[in-house]
Amino acid sequence: MTRFKTSQRGVSFIGLLFVGGILVFAGIVAAQVFPTLVEYQAIDKAANKSKDGGTVAEVRKIFDKARDIDDIKSIAGKDLEVTKEGEKTVVAFAYSKEIHLGGPAYLLLKYSGRSK
Repeated sequence: MTRFKTSQRGVSFIGLLFVGGILVFAGIVAAQVFPTLVEYQAIDKAANKSKDGGTVAEVRKIFDKARDIDDIKSIAGKDLEVTKEGEKTVVAFAYSKEIHLGGPAYLLLKYSGRSK
């Protein structure tokens, strides 16, 4: 009688742990990045709202009011770059956020934008 040797198929336990660990790490990083994306959208909205100011001081004041309402901590009105392009006021901003991953490792996110 000959017996056929069947091989096992599927993922080993070590492989499952490895894939699970990668998914958990990606989830933790995503959970830390998500609030920075929400804050970026709030900053972009505030910059678009503040372009309606007539002077640089008014633009910064409007932005700071929106900053207080939306609880923006990364940037202030003094950090904005306010310019004129023709008759249109353009508000530009740039900032970076660091997310500590562990030990000496950090994730650096650089955000920039301008009013439409």
